[in-house]
Amino acid sequence: MDRFLEMQTFNAVVEAGSFVKAANALDMSNAAVSRYVVDMETRLGVRLLHRTTRRLSLTEEGQVFYARSKELLAELQEAEDEITSRRDAASGLLRVNAPFTFGILHLAPLWGEFKALHPKVSLDITLADRLVDLVEEGYDVAIRIAMLENSSLVSKRLATTRIVVCASPQYLAQHGTPQHPSELTNHAIISYSYLSTKDEWKFTGPQGPVSVKTNPCIHTNSGDTCRAAALTHQGVILQPTFLVGKDLADGTLVELMPDYRSVELGIYAVYPTRKHVSAKVRALIDFLAAHFAGRGPEW
Repeated sequence: MDRFLEMQTFNAVVEAGSFVKAANALDMSNAAVSRYVVDMETRLGVRLLHRTTRRLSLTEEGQVFYARSKELLAELQEAEDEITSRRDAASGLLRVNAPFTFGILHLAPLWGEFKALHPKVSLDITLADRLVDLVEEGYDVAIRIAMLENSSLVSKRLATTRIVVCASPQYLAQHGTPQHPSELTNHAIISYSYLSTKDEWKFTGPQGPVSVKTNPCIHTNSGDTCRAAALTHQGVILQPTFLVGKDLADGTLVELMPDYRSVELGIYAVYPTRKHVSAKVRALIDFLAAHFAGRGPEW
């Protein structure tokens, strides 16, 4: 006897309130529905339903079994839905949110390739550095550059990026090269407004954690503006390697105090739930994961 069919039949009887209505819902005979429930009670050795001529009600054991069997049937349905979503072609509107600079530098060049692979998907892409609420604002996927250990969202790690202190060689030639974070108080600082620690820059050095309260000459909510100011010799910045990695590689910016490391952040694709992940969401996450796999020499 199929135990899942027994559970499905039993649940249908409970939810319909009668054997007749359950039989109609399941397109089965009344006798078959009754037999499934009776056989299950016999196998379990307990009565699950109180039966009278006027109504049905759950026994105490029936209440426990109904709750657990309902969960199991829901999990089975979710497993089937996930496989179906992987099989079906990705299609429909896909709303994506990403940080502004990362979205321009590293995602914009990819959308054409993704569309070529999934022509039935329509993209709606929003770039913003603020933290969006995926559910409230209706996004299917967001790219987050953060530490997500305590996040309630489901995430797929795509890559990592270091946050580094850097400045141009011309600035350093004129103002000197700091050797310790405490020396940053004597330098022109271009501050990024969305930094979680604001104007307090924190590092881990040879002797442990070190922090310094900087005195910025420029505040901005744009990482691109920070980079541009550093490239025009305006001061010192604290920015991610996904933004300044090429500048560091070609020498237009120089990483400072390499023995004092700031944080390393994960670059994640996040989405609201594991349940019923659509084919379009799965397609995007798999595409980005494949693209960014092993990424990092320039970062």
